[in-house]
Amino acid sequence: MAYRVEEVARALRVGRTKVFDLIRAGELVSIKIGGSRRVPASSVQAYLSRLIAEAA
Repeated sequence: MAYRVEEVARALRVGRTKVFDLIRAGELVSIKIGGSRRVPASSVQAYLSRLIAEAA
């Protein structure tokens, strides 16, 4: 499953720009499908897992 940038932004409660910043920084993996950028669900989960581990 892969999500649109807008869907990831809503789920993380951040703006689209922040999601694109995370993609550019390598924090989130993304793929291009046609003209759309998609973020795999596994990438979002890995990002959240890293944040939780850092907070612990």
